[in-house]
Amino acid sequence: MRAGINGLTAALVVGVVIGLMLTPDGRDWLRHPTLMLGGSANASASPPTPIVPVESLPPAPVAKAAVTPLKARAASGALRIGVFGDSMADGLWTALYRDLNGKQGVTVTQFSAVSTGLSRYDYVDIQAKTARQLSETPVDAAVVMFGTNDAQGISLDGVIHDFGTPSWKAAYGKRIDDLVGLLRSKDVAVYWVGLPKMKRAGFDAKMTVINAVVRERMAALGVPLIETTGVTANAAGDYEAYLPGANGRPQLMRANDGIHMTMAGYRRIGAPVAERLKRDAGLDAAAARPQTTG
Repeated sequence: MRAGINGLTAALVVGVVIGLMLTPDGRDWLRHPTLMLGGSANASASPPTPIVPVESLPPAPVAKAAVTPLKARAASGALRIGVFGDSMADGLWTALYRDLNGKQGVTVTQFSAVSTGLSRYDYVDIQAKTARQLSETPVDAAVVMFGTNDAQGISLDGVIHDFGTPSWKAAYGKRIDDLVGLLRSKDVAVYWVGLPKMKRAGFDAKMTVINAVVRERMAALGVPLIETTGVTANAAGDYEAYLPGANGRPQLMRANDGIHMTMAGYRRIGAPVAERLKRDAGLDAAAARPQTTG
């Protein structure tokens, strides 16, 4: 009798195993059994990724050494400006190049690249890339604009921090602190440019989260922040593709994707950046001084 039961049991087990082997889910279970086999199998399963509290992610140390004022740099007859960031920064570079490059000893160099950001250092490590760029081409001032590719999780110390969570904000803030610290350690004055108003409400909400983290870190670090939401929205604060141009007439400022700008739009967000750089470097005052002849 017992032999008959044992035989039946063995047949059932063999049948179950064969059944599992015939399906993808079954084969996956056989590779990583976590059910029905007791405590030893459950213990062998990978433990859940621990949630790291915000307090365990202290801000990165930021270089506190004084950065040479732009006026002192411009007084020497040369001022090197670098633009760092993603595809939005590409357009911003074009606007600043048109407005500043070649005037009063100013050069504007593009360091930005499409499809980059501060979230996915497994794709492009911006910290390492920026260090390499500065070693090859030194600059006096850095205009930084990141964020349109950053609404995704951040992997830090083996832990994935989901976008928008407190731990993500801490991790993103650390990336910002690290980058500002690197630039300042190279005697580079930093100017950060905020993200514009976006067409899709969901995407705009994500960019608002990023702008908030940037705003907090710039205030803590003492870095000038040039906001762009105001100049890319209408009087009601809503997204608007057409905004008043230099002549006061409506002009197309946004690309079809509702994210990027037209050239007119990039010049619109670049204008306050150029004005801030010129003011800090004393270029406006120098241009206003009458020329003397000997």
